[in-house]
Amino acid sequence: MSQSQTKDENNLNQKNSNDGLDPNWRNDALDLGLDYGMQTIAVRAGQHRTDEGEHSEPIFTTSSYVYQSAADAAEHFDGTKTGNVYSRHTNPSVRTFERRLAALENGERAVATASGMGAILTMCLAYLKAGDHLLAANQLFGSSIGLFNNYMAKFGVEVSYVDCFDNEAWANAVQPNTKVIYCESPSNPLAQICDIGYLSELCKANDILLVVDNCFATPALQRPLDLGADVVIHSATKYLDGQGRVLGGALVGSDKLMQEAFTVVRSGGISMSPFNAWVFTKGLETLKLRMQAHCNNANQVAEFLVNHPNVSTVHFSGLSDHPAHELATRQHHMKAGYGAIMGFEVKASDSRDTKEAAWHVIDSTQMVSITNNLGDAKTTITHPATTTHFRLTPEARAEAGVKDGLIRLSVGLEDVEDIIKDLARGLDSL
Repeated sequence: MSQSQTKDENNLNQKNSNDGLDPNWRNDALDLGLDYGMQTIAVRAGQHRTDEGEHSEPIFTTSSYVYQSAADAAEHFDGTKTGNVYSRHTNPSVRTFERRLAALENGERAVATASGMGAILTMCLAYLKAGDHLLAANQLFGSSIGLFNNYMAKFGVEVSYVDCFDNEAWANAVQPNTKVIYCESPSNPLAQICDIGYLSELCKANDILLVVDNCFATPALQRPLDLGADVVIHSATKYLDGQGRVLGGALVGSDKLMQEAFTVVRSGGISMSPFNAWVFTKGLETLKLRMQAHCNNANQVAEFLVNHPNVSTVHFSGLSDHPAHELATRQHHMKAGYGAIMGFEVKASDSRDTKEAAWHVIDSTQMVSITNNLGDAKTTITHPATTTHFRLTPEARAEAGVKDGLIRLSVGLEDVEDIIKDLARGLDSL
């Protein structure tokens, strides 16, 4: 049989398929219609095996795709046939990650982006326009506040903020033009908790989209969509990777909302690379197991900190006297799983003010990494007021609770006794 005959038969087979879907878009290696557990989904969902029969997910490092004919290409470009067009739009490696993350978040679809901030920008461009109002929590990552204040406001989006845990303030701040409510839960850097169920009811009553950044909890601990959120945001750079290797972000939600997000990514080029997607896919395989270990360590570190005489406050919902402990217990489906990010405030001394005391604790560590990243297997520590939130005005930092004596800790997977000893070096010598 000649090559042209084979090509003609392939064309005929495709034309006889009336579903408008390329064969390589049809089948998932795992039947998600069956009642599989989260760990099974994390290991197996999303993959489509090629004719090579590979067991592990391949990396498709291609910028473009080949079609069977001019007509086949036209059908892909005009949307008659769903399939790969260009890797700025779709890529098999990225699609595997998207499918797996959507399954873990219990969403219909995910859209991957080049970074976590890329996901937040995509959210803004997809769901907001000039004249709309974005209502957000005070307690956000500094770059998110910068994006909202410096760029979305520049293009005519009104932005205002309330305390994430004050339900009455949320309700009072809603305006007729409010289109999106945005929060992190847990938040950066104080790990504060929003009442997602309450915010969902508020949004539904006012035709508002509820967008929740689930970066710190991950679907291993919390599924905001199940609690009533419309869109989930991730910086995949953090726990979804888990080892601080690559950058990426994602949005998860309904097919309709994700189509709007996908159009932004396709047009704006905020695309995830195939290699990064492959890294994230492999990271998801161990996400639940890692988060359990992170949480176990974090619970013990928090108990150490809360009992240290040179620590004035520990911001961690896993502590029984934390004001949001009951809410976090209700929203987080993993037993004793409160995340592994915490903020703690150190006391001033006769020779040091609170900033100098915080820097002393940070600089006294020998093992813990001084870096702004988090969600890593390695424990990391940073001073938010002079790093992640330094671009904010002193007034804005105060509203966000970012004090000069605040230290953010991302508890890693080392032996917890070693983490505690490393923190004690500086705390004991204040």
